[in-house]
Amino acid sequence: MSYEESLRSVSFDADASIGIYTGPPGLPGSPSPHGAKQYHFVKVTGANQVGLAGATDRVIGVLQNKPQQAGAAATVGIRGISNVVAGEAIDAGEEVGPNASGAAAVAAAGDGIGIALQDAASGSLVPVLLV
Repeated sequence: MSYEESLRSVSFDADASIGIYTGPPGLPGSPSPHGAKQYHFVKVTGANQVGLAGATDRVIGVLQNKPQQAGAAATVGIRGISNVVAGEAIDAGEEVGPNASGAAAVAAAGDGIGIALQDAASGSLVPVLLV
């Protein structure tokens, strides 16, 4: 079971990589499958703007909401325990950072943005202590 706790967050503007219209499933104009990037690592992409982080980017936190378009408010968890989508199998206690698509991947010791608090399979949510 994944969880969040004592999470401190800040707001930025979403860029086009995370400002993705998802809409209610099944309604006209709603994509299938939904491509939202909630619970992925993000980086600064401009003045007061964030976007999806890649494997070599400097991460500032984890996207907490689903901005529906570029310029919409993006809430970013920066400290505490946040859910993150696992991009691969992760064991509790491993350091994690972003993979090429912004999901959590095992990082080299000292290179992670956080520590996994539970085991997780690829595609599931894992609670990460952001450090």
